[in-house]
Amino acid sequence: MANKKQSKGKCAYCGYEATKTSMTKHLSSCPKRQETIAKADSKTGNKETLVHLRVQDRYTKDFWLDLEMRGSAKLKDLDHYLREIWLECCGHLSQFGDWGGEIAMSRKVENVFSPGFETIHLYDFGTTSETLIKCIDAREGFPTTKYPIALMARNLMPEAKCIECREDASWLCKECMYEDDVWGTLCETHAEEHPHNNYGEPFPLVNSPRVGACGYEGPADPPY
Repeated sequence: MANKKQSKGKCAYCGYEATKTSMTKHLSSCPKRQETIAKADSKTGNKETLVHLRVQDRYTKDFWLDLEMRGSAKLKDLDHYLREIWLECCGHLSQFGDWGGEIAMSRKVENVFSPGFETIHLYDFGTTSETLIKCIDAREGFPTTKYPIALMARNLMPEAKCIECREDASWLCKECMYEDDVWGTLCETHAEEHPHNNYGEPFPLVNSPRVGACGYEGPADPPY
């Protein structure tokens, strides 16, 4: 069986597109990122630990993020970011740590993450979204933004095909999902023509692994 093609993502600094594996190498040498770091490090004061986190859906690994996070920030800051960019629909509970091994939200990032360490983030204990978080690297320096997290790279929107005509799809039908157990992706034309009587109109596909789960409909934008 042929290996599944790796999803690609885009560097937030220079726009370079690469696979998830190649993006790690790119970020370590990206000239635009190095310029950003140099500008931040021209400040005076005390430097801090900054960790590179690779975040991806535990099962649908086409969805991934590369984040740089202040070591002085807390896990609750990461929880907020993941809710905003990927997860939030109905104010569900969440936790870090797999089932039965919770890590307190009040803990500082630098006291949890070191290179090679990984954990799980769980959101919604009914229709659960499980996110794998791994620390790729750490450095000492000044944060490149005023926020606790900088988005360094993100997967491109995964390709989807219309279930009716196999053209590119940009809509999702909940009725297909719930009544027919079919991932009901639709193109513009068939989103208008497709019967959907019980669950409302189709809604736009967005760049999030939670699309279609519970009440989630996006917009899947980064909070900063």
